[in-house]
Amino acid sequence: MTIRIMLQSRAINTQSQLRLGLLAGILAYSIWGFFPVYFKVTAAVSPLEILSHRIFWSVPFGLVIIATRRQFAELGRALRTPKTLGVLAVAAIALAVNWGVYIWAIQIDQIFQASLGYYITPLIYVIIGVVFFGEQLSRLQGLAAGLAAIGVTILAVYGGVFPLISLALACSFTLYGVIRKQVDIGAMPGLMIECIILFPPALLYLMWLGHSGGLVFGADMAGGEQLTALLVAAGPITVLPLLAFAIAARKLKLSVLGFLQYIAPTLQFGCGLYYGETFSLAHAICFACIWTALLIFTWDAWRRRAD
Repeated sequence: MTIRIMLQSRAINTQSQLRLGLLAGILAYSIWGFFPVYFKVTAAVSPLEILSHRIFWSVPFGLVIIATRRQFAELGRALRTPKTLGVLAVAAIALAVNWGVYIWAIQIDQIFQASLGYYITPLIYVIIGVVFFGEQLSRLQGLAAGLAAIGVTILAVYGGVFPLISLALACSFTLYGVIRKQVDIGAMPGLMIECIILFPPALLYLMWLGHSGGLVFGADMAGGEQLTALLVAAGPITVLPLLAFAIAARKLKLSVLGFLQYIAPTLQFGCGLYYGETFSLAHAICFACIWTALLIFTWDAWRRRAD
């Protein structure tokens, strides 16, 4: 009887952990999915100032999270390791490029391109693995990559829009992921070090804006107080989804996490529709190709894990 109770208790605990992981994953990708709303309401601020505030306010807020999770020891070890710092410095540059391009894309009404970029990111990962790490491409993966290429080509040729933003976002985020895999460090301490590395140039830029009179933060203007509060909020909205993602990554299978990742670009796509961006026939064919490619890619990944 005691063994049965212990097994039941363990099963309940496992289900509770899975539930927590699922909720955390949905929360993380949902926040990322609704990012266009934040960058739309802060459209009066230049992309570089928003990026600088995102880095600046992530540091104090991130340190609070690090303290709460008692990760200062891990943070300290990484800061004392030159190789780790070097790798994270390169990762920080890739992350800053990704954040900057994304903010700029939303402000110039290119949400569909931003959404497309994150849809094709898993496929870019596969291509990087084949080209640079000698991984074998399965037939279904090759089919998925081919469909994605057809979709992008149709958008470029018939839609008259070369998806440079999509490719920049997908490639920079893939590069960031590949680089981060080279160091054994948790999501929060890693992000913390990346933001610390980016902090000096972000602070210098904000100081230069303040000296030249171009700083929106704290400016005496219509809606200035609201914008200032929103810019401070850039810290928590950057750190919180990453914390939720870290929880989800520990408690969920990769197959489940891989499926959840499509929540973000799907919500971004919905934001594009809400804000009335032009959705042409070329866009429709391109996204249809990408969605079909992702279905094939996801099914192939699930089949491989099942085997």
